Amino acid sequence: MKRLCEGRVAIVTGSGRGIGREHALSLARHGAHVVVNDLGAGVDGSGGDLSPAQQVVNEIEAMGG
Repeated sequence: MKRLCEGRVAIVTGSGRGIGREHALSLARHGAHVVVNDLGAGVDGSGGDLSPAQQVVNEIEAMGG
């Protein structure tokens, strides 16, 4: 059975945390190729940690994406 988003590309901004993360993971589960984009900054705009985005990429790869 074909998955809902098979063959599509999704760009998800803010995908390192919160609802953006959940959208990225859900789209990947439904077959989309997901572009994970996150500045890694705090709510106040400070910082720039890329590890939350990399964790999402690792999760998507672990599920076969």
